Amino acid sequence: MEKIKSASRPETESGLQYHLMVKPGDVSTYVLLPGDPERVPLIAKHWDKYWHVASHREYVTYSGYYKGVFISATSTGIGAPSTAIAIEELARVGSKVFIRVGTTGALRKEIEIGELVISTGAVRLEGTSKHYALPEYPAVASYDVVLALIEAAEIHGIKYHVGLTASSDSFYVGQERPGYMDYLPPFQKGLIEYLRKINVLNFEMEASVIFVLANIYGLRAGAVCAVVANRETEEFVAGAGVEDAIKVANEAVRILHEWDEELKKYGKKFLSPDVIRAVSRR
Repeated sequence: MEKIKSASRPETESGLQYHLMVKPGDVSTYVLLPGDPERVPLIAKHWDKYWHVASHREYVTYSGYYKGVFISATSTGIGAPSTAIAIEELARVGSKVFIRVGTTGALRKEIEIGELVISTGAVRLEGTSKHYALPEYPAVASYDVVLALIEAAEIHGIKYHVGLTASSDSFYVGQERPGYMDYLPPFQKGLIEYLRKINVLNFEMEASVIFVLANIYGLRAGAVCAVVANRETEEFVAGAGVEDAIKVANEAVRILHEWDEELKKYGKKFLSPDVIRAVSRR
């Protein structure tokens, strides 16, 4: 490995990032972010062609082309701390749009196993984003990424739900699951019922830090998660809906790229399909 610039700038002169082992040119503007490293090749198998870029620690990166669009996928590992590292280093090498492709536990019985949840925002129950912004700072998805995910789900005929997510640092007690020896601190009891009352749809562990960092850095982000568990019905089916989440995320990148190209033509920053059509008729 090349010499690291400094302790404060852990990258090489060529821009190789310390954790992800990627450099400028290795990854796309559009990056899908699964937690599980094994999900990266599952995502890439849907592409026209792909190649392995790097593997280091929990971070596995592939790049390729999906329907002619340059696209990448990088695993984040579990939780907000490792996800923040991925966002930081991907942004440094030129990535600008991030879509989490994960699994989740639904909090409402009407959200069935295998369906998808598209997040509009996230409750910040993790600690990493608090190093970046005050607790009052909102964790919100980019509206165009949300819209692209919805359109992609409609194209594929996949059932989805849209709303708020809760992102926790803890898979067990932080999501009101009993810990070892049934340990559950009093302040965690009733959390699921409270989240239901304030209309939160699901639990996962990474979306809020992705949204916060993207907004701070002027990037774009969204999240689509497959429902593998339901905390009200107590069902759990590992892997349910993951292929559907992958299909939707890949298609959303194609849609976003198409919109972005249209925006460039007309010099616009914000969009909806109707805005594009209206401008093109002038």
